[in-house]
Amino acid sequence: MDILFYHLTETRMEDALPPLLEKSLERKWRIAVQTTGVEREAALDAHLWTYRADSFLPHGLASEEMADEQPILITSTDGNPNGAHIRFYVDGAAPDDIAGYERLVLMFDGHDEAQLAQARAQWKRLKAGGGQLSYWQQNNDGRWEKKA
Repeated sequence: MDILFYHLTETRMEDALPPLLEKSLERKWRIAVQTTGVEREAALDAHLWTYRADSFLPHGLASEEMADEQPILITSTDGNPNGAHIRFYVDGAAPDDIAGYERLVLMFDGHDEAQLAQARAQWKRLKAGGGQLSYWQQNNDGRWEKKA
């Protein structure tokens, strides 16, 4: 399993996440996005409908009917009702049950000390578990550069 750490230094998660979701859909992957609570689920849901006028990201909430049919499922709990291939962890959400995914993405805010500390701890834990880890950081233009 590939485990990618995305260190946000130049943009907000709300700006960086949608292009990564688009790329995942292009690969025909089903996606789960895990955040930290129901309020953040609702905010992310609203944002994905409106983040860019010329784009469409088909998605739904885990609490809604037909969650299992959503190409992108937004949740704040464990579980994989839509059979996701890739799972994004945002807003400080932490991986628990990671079995069954092809790829995990942990996206963390470089200006939030708690998220930085959590990402460091997750790196150590997941590395000890034998995952294939890589670390990506934004450059001054907001593009991703692989650092490790």
